[in-house]
Amino acid sequence: MSRQPLGWYVRRLRRMSPTELIWRTRDAGRRSAWAYQQVRPGQDGSLNLPLRKHLTFGATVPSRTDVPEDARKAVIAQADAILAGNLEVLGVDRTDLRAPDWFRDPTTGRRSDPAQYVFKLNHRNEQAVGNIKQVWELSRHHHLTQLAAAWYLTHDDRYAERVADHLNDWWRSNPFLSGVHWASGIEIGLRLISWTWIRRLLNDWSDVTDLFEHNELALQQIYWHQRYLAAFRSHGSSANNHVIAEAAGQLVGACAFPWFSKSDRWRTDAAALLEKELDANTFPSGVNRELATDYHRFVSELGLYAAVEAEAAGHPLSAQTWALLTRTVDVAAAIIDTTLRPPRQGDDDEGMVLVLDPPDAGNWSAYLSLGAAVVGRAPWWPDSEPTATSVIVGSLISKKQQDRPAERPDCFRDAGLVILRSRDTGPEIWCRADTGPHGFLSIAAHAHSDALSLEVRVDGVDVLADPGTYCYHGEPEWRDYFRSTIAHNTVEVAGAEQSTWGGPFLWLRGANGVLRRYSGNAWEAEHDGYAPVTHRRSAVLEQGVLRVEDHLDAPADVRLAWHLGPEVEFDEPTGQLTWSTGSAVVELPAGLTWTARRGDDNPLLGWYSPRFGHKVPSTTLIGTGTSNPDSPATTIFRFRT
Repeated sequence: MSRQPLGWYVRRLRRMSPTELIWRTRDAGRRSAWAYQQVRPGQDGSLNLPLRKHLTFGATVPSRTDVPEDARKAVIAQADAILAGNLEVLGVDRTDLRAPDWFRDPTTGRRSDPAQYVFKLNHRNEQAVGNIKQVWELSRHHHLTQLAAAWYLTHDDRYAERVADHLNDWWRSNPFLSGVHWASGIEIGLRLISWTWIRRLLNDWSDVTDLFEHNELALQQIYWHQRYLAAFRSHGSSANNHVIAEAAGQLVGACAFPWFSKSDRWRTDAAALLEKELDANTFPSGVNRELATDYHRFVSELGLYAAVEAEAAGHPLSAQTWALLTRTVDVAAAIIDTTLRPPRQGDDDEGMVLVLDPPDAGNWSAYLSLGAAVVGRAPWWPDSEPTATSVIVGSLISKKQQDRPAERPDCFRDAGLVILRSRDTGPEIWCRADTGPHGFLSIAAHAHSDALSLEVRVDGVDVLADPGTYCYHGEPEWRDYFRSTIAHNTVEVAGAEQSTWGGPFLWLRGANGVLRRYSGNAWEAEHDGYAPVTHRRSAVLEQGVLRVEDHLDAPADVRLAWHLGPEVEFDEPTGQLTWSTGSAVVELPAGLTWTARRGDDNPLLGWYSPRFGHKVPSTTLIGTGTSNPDSPATTIFRFRT
């Protein structure tokens, strides 16, 4: 990916309000003015830090906790792999973790300049920095929190010593405002959370104060990170999960490391900002407004960790914020399928807040366990196994029980999110229907062009699949495909997108849905993305049969896509769908001409991304023809349960 063209900047400016333009102008001036404060690698960065007299660390966890044995073994096995230098990072197998190069992208081999003043470095230019997601991810220091967790469970000093080596090397290599690791506030906030938990987990290690309280590198970096977050905040059209991460990171850091004269001010300001933005980023139902499911988890976890830290420090967040966070985890428990997998709506880059256990990107069991430890389970929640994270974090706080729904909700009208489920015995048929607004704020950065799309699973197996995300940077044609209309289980009209994008994280126009009817097993909605033509869709799930009707109120050339999951095989003559644990028969609309496509490269079609950085071929059924306003296109799936 090269430097963004001029047109992108023009389109981006048009999505900003006058207030945001004024703020960004002031911010640009501040970035120029701060150039004299840059500290270059190797330069003496000593400064008279405004330290308090006594450096006491925030709340500590008990020396022993009842971490389940299986979780304990998993943490240690992962830590041993990291010690050996091995870890998968966003789909890439890293084998260089004994002594990583913090500036090298393993996918392109490119290395950015560590001495470049950050605000003169274009981190969007792949020629200069490589794939920035890969470069940033390791510097969130999740591999070090995992090593620290292993030390906490074993007191084996090999883990702590590797943590110290990597932290000192990172702190030395990344002085203030030099290089790509100062380019994004979300990265800075997440590092403060990681450092807090590293210090907490290593609390009983004999050298922990030499690593933190008595280490000028550590003191400088914690101070620099706090100063940066106080000065450079996401605003306006960028005030999505980024501003939540910035505020949460600063709040956690100020509570855990109250070592500076401005720590109280930073804590107070960060708490106020976090509470304000959590409310702005969340529908009253508890669904995150970005309508990208994994960002719902990410923002909820940011809020939970920050709330726990503030509570433990004696500066609790408001009851209203605790109630909001409780709603977010109740939403999470409500929308998952029987295997604890969430919907795959919108972008998903597997962003994590705190990593102690080996991360499992496939389900939300660990997230639910964290929620149960912090706010408690509602009676209707599915069971989830305790993790090292949930047990250790839970030891810091008494559960914050709130009023909870009496039964599991399936319709979140304000977010346009509806779950249809089979009500009889046998395998669970789970169907997610998308009826919501396109995304959050004027750029809707993490939305996909997926209005009225469906996602169907049988006992957790993808039968009708959302394609996923695959990538953010470096492969623009793949980025565009995975968020396109034709990549989702919906209708494309006249070869056009329902929503119009202007860049990898920029939408110029969004299709918005309206929920017309919901009654437990039936859903009907429409959207305005093809105005003046309206696309209306209904779905009814009853007695193992899913009936979908698509209606356009004017004649139009259409393509109707049904994307099968990667485990599903399709027999064209019989319409039979089969997978290892089940089968179904599909009756396709007769008025369209149908073809099956799989793993096509020109044009891209028939692909599924099981997780970030991975893609596999899957079968896509494409129906092409002209819509008839007098007759809906009816698709029927008969599941053999």
